Amino acid sequence: MNQLSGHLLAIDTQGSVSIADVAVGKHGKLILTAMVLGAAHPATTWSIGQRVTMLFKESEVALARQLSGQISLRNRMPGQVVALEQGRLLTRVRLALQDVSGSCIESLITTRSATAMQLAIGDQLEALVKSNEMSMMPQIHPQIQQSPQQQIQQPTQHGGAAQEPA
Repeated sequence: MNQLSGHLLAIDTQGSVSIADVAVGKHGKLILTAMVLGAAHPATTWSIGQRVTMLFKESEVALARQLSGQISLRNRMPGQVVALEQGRLLTRVRLALQDVSGSCIESLITTRSATAMQLAIGDQLEALVKSNEMSMMPQIHPQIQQSPQQQIQQPTQHGGAAQEPA
């Protein structure tokens, strides 16, 4: 599960749908959006400036190279490929985020897509996540930021063996 810390910039609610914007990272250069469904969701009572963690699955992160033109996906995160773990069916791609110093996210894509894109360490890509695939949770204690090197060395828990690259 990808996790990025930030603070709540805005939340707009109509009926049972809320759209929340979160500034991520020390300088808040990256703005991520989460769509929250359900009128009783606790996010509707959160306050602007509140520290939150954005969560999203690796399997929900699409990758693009040289993306141009308009696109409906709100969450666009430019970064550099720092690790590739290629399996027979799936490939895990780790990106060091350009706008969030010291933070990495992972994408789990088909090996066919990784091969077609000719992915390599050092490639500049954009990670894309739909706002309805983003979850938020309040931060009780500020998280310690790790360097990309520290994050790569630590094991990551994943949803199950079926999703792991071979």
